Amino acid sequence: QVQLVESGGGLVQPGGSLRLSCAASGINFGIFTMNWYRQAPGKQRELVARISSGGSTYYADSVNGRFTISRDNAKNTVYLQMNSLKPEDTAVYYCNAAIATLNVNHWGQGTQVTVSS
Repeated sequence: QVQLVESGGGLVQPGGSLRLSCAASGINFGIFTMNWYRQAPGKQRELVARISSGGSTYYADSVNGRFTISRDNAKNTVYLQMNSLKPEDTAVYYCNAAIATLNVNHWGQGTQVTVSS
């Protein structure tokens, strides 16, 4: 059974930092591209950051320079370090494991991030 379990969300003041984690089980973690998506109320889910099986990364323009995605294949875990947080970063953040060529997608349950003073 595939499970992706996110943790690390919460309430933080503008300018603060959070580190999200996503622990995977039931998959061959090392071959998956790992993604972080987010969905704010009333908005579509959007890709925030991606890290390939080889370690290549991609960031949405809105978070580039503030967020860092990383993975630890020994721990089957992907991380999202979020710095200089803004109120517009408020959303539910979802972990996704994907193999695009095989049309394989697995999702976590999401973790709430709220940036507010």
